[in-house]
This record gives sequence, structure tokens and C-alpha cells, in this order.
Amino acid sequence: RYMDRDEYLAGPTQKQWVFLHHTAGWHNPVNVVSSWNNDTRGKIATEFVIGGQSVTGNDNSYDGMLVQAFPAGAYAWHLGIGNNNMHRNSVGIELCIFSWVKNGKTYVNTPVAASQIVELDKPFRGFSCWHRYSDKQLETLKKLLLFVAKRDSIDITKGLPELIKQKGAEAFDICDIAMCRNKPGLWSHSNVDRGKFDVFPQPEL
Repeated sequence: RYMDRDEYLAGPTQKQWVFLHHTAGWHNPVNVVSSWNNDTRGKIATEFVIGGQSVTGNDNSYDGMLVQAFPAGAYAWHLGIGNNNMHRNSVGIELCIFSWVKNGKTYVNTPVAASQIVELDKPFRGFSCWHRYSDKQLETLKKLLLFVAKRDSIDITKGLPELIKQKGAEAFDICDIAMCRNKPGLWSHSNVDRGKFDVFPQPEL
């Protein structure tokens, strides 16, 4: 589902990093890519988007669906840390969820189906309850990470997975651009931007 040619940078670039994101929005990955294609913010997107469950519990038809927004080797702005090597040479993957949940509702006051709420043992960036990454999303993510690792020769056991073994869920809350730059591999957007909530430390993730 490639965006228009003026909505991404063709590259090619040699990928060394993978960064995980979530959309903080609705569940249809085709609509996510279409919105990037039609907005006026410039070349902002990730290569891949994985669909999820409707937060209200009435539509699972996009759950686990994978959409590619532009060709391999191309890139768009997805980290918000400037035009640098790590940004250009990273693959972005978005999971379609609504982010944190408070009093059973999203940040835009949409009620969340009870089965889609996960409560963490320890709050992450101020919030204990979150819209859950679905089992189908995580299965698609696993397959996609293995594919990207092979396609781009990226060691996805490095980075955040190593940090999780040392720090547990706290690894998602550590924000250090230099740390990520010096350790190619797999990271979360939260590891390079203190103001971001994606991705959160759901145990299944």
C-alpha cells in the first residue's frame, strides 16, 4: 500500500536499526497509511503498520494485518530526533492501538472494551492501564521482525532485548539517544524520545 512518491525518501539506505511504535489511534492499518499520504505534515511515516482490534470491541477484521507504506530501503521521518544516520538507517514498525487508558477510556474519551485493557504491575510513564497489543498483532510482529532481520542483516537480539534482560520492564523507560546510536539492533521509540509512550512494556511484547 505504497504512499505517493513525494511522501517518502527513496534511499536506498543501509538499515541497521528497527524501532517499534504504536499509532495511538484506530485499528485499520490501511487508513493509517492513507492518512500519512494525505496529510500536510510532510514525509512522516513508518515502513510497516500492523492492524489491531477496534478499541470498542466491534471489529477484528484488521487484527494482525500487515501493510507496507513504502519500498524496502526507503525511509520517512518517524523518530523526531533530526536528520541523522540512525533515523535514516532505521526501519519503523507501527502497531495500531490507542495507548494509555484512564477510567476505562482512551485519551479521546472512547470507551475501551474490558478484554482489551491490560494493567501493568508498575506504571509506565505515568499510566498503569493500556490498550492491549493483541495476540494476532504480536504474532505478526514476531514474523515481521524475523523477516526484517534477515532482509536487512539486523541483529534483533541486540538493543532493547538485551536491556530487558538487565532491567526488566524498566528498559522501555530508559531514554538515551547515544545508547541506541551506539548499539544497532531493536529499540522502542520511547528509548530515544522521553515524551513518547510507544511502545509500552506489555508482558507478551
